[in-house]
Amino acid sequence: MPDNAAQIFTVTQELDGLRLDAAMAAACPEISRSTALRLIGEGLVRIDGQAAGKPSRKMIGGETVEFFVPPPVPSEVMPEDIALEVLYEDSHIIVIAKPAGMVVHPAPGHSGGTLVNALLHHCTDLSGIGGTARPGIVHRLDMDTSGVLVAAKTDAAHLSLASQFALRQTKKIYLALVTGIPGEKRGVVNFPVGRHPVDRKKMAITSVRGRAAESRWEVLERFENAALLAVDIKTGRTHQIRVHMASIHHPVLGDPIYGPGAKTSTGAKIKVSGSRKTQEPGKPTPSRQMLHAWKLSLTHPITGEAMNFIAPMPKDMEDMLAALREPVESQKEGVTR
Repeated sequence: MPDNAAQIFTVTQELDGLRLDAAMAAACPEISRSTALRLIGEGLVRIDGQAAGKPSRKMIGGETVEFFVPPPVPSEVMPEDIALEVLYEDSHIIVIAKPAGMVVHPAPGHSGGTLVNALLHHCTDLSGIGGTARPGIVHRLDMDTSGVLVAAKTDAAHLSLASQFALRQTKKIYLALVTGIPGEKRGVVNFPVGRHPVDRKKMAITSVRGRAAESRWEVLERFENAALLAVDIKTGRTHQIRVHMASIHHPVLGDPIYGPGAKTSTGAKIKVSGSRKTQEPGKPTPSRQMLHAWKLSLTHPITGEAMNFIAPMPKDMEDMLAALREPVESQKEGVTR
């Protein structure tokens, strides 16, 4: 096996019992599960020094997985002159404030107008490890979630950043406007998150193939029938905050999938604590889920410098907060951050 681009990881307790292809995708976010399947099929994966065999092989805690990633192919995505709000940039990384409504990378139904199209125009070159459709991308935000996002310009930066995200060495704090008022000032949600058993486009709280997920929330401000939370996610599962907040009956305001009236994995409708109605006459209606990636802390992949980034709250969330403050005088909580 060539070793100039080899990657190695140890099977943790969280990965124990997963299929090999699923474990590779979970441990190394820079590759997709389909890429893992291809690498296994091409004999580019070893477990404890031996050929990996089938992708369905179940992993055992403590095993060492090594795989070779072939040189990246040039991106087929076309650069597009789309304005970006750049928070930081050097020759290795770029940090931007992604607007709501922008898809991170091309996908079915979104062949252009994505963040990747904009980055290719702005940077001219990005790391190719993410594949032809996802150059430079080491983590993602939902289309209608705004906020801070880092992308890699070089392969070395990409590998380092991907490792930091996989090993939970980054810190990610979101702002979430939720429906209803939590009874406590802070709390933790640690239900496992996995694919919805019926609707494969949704996620759900499930113990069947669900993956460990942890969200720590704190109330920043209370309103009549809503609250502004800071949510510190220790993991980065798809739709994690949206699913977790809905699971404790405080769905993200404006969430079209997990918001009030949506159904849980059991078929029951989501109820909202501290709120008699999901929408009162005269109250503003959000145009998207009120979720914003607020703060991101990481280690610079080349210099080793500790870096902290903040994406300002977008205008639509500011307008929503202003409208919520009008009926009653809100009670601001002290924030211990």
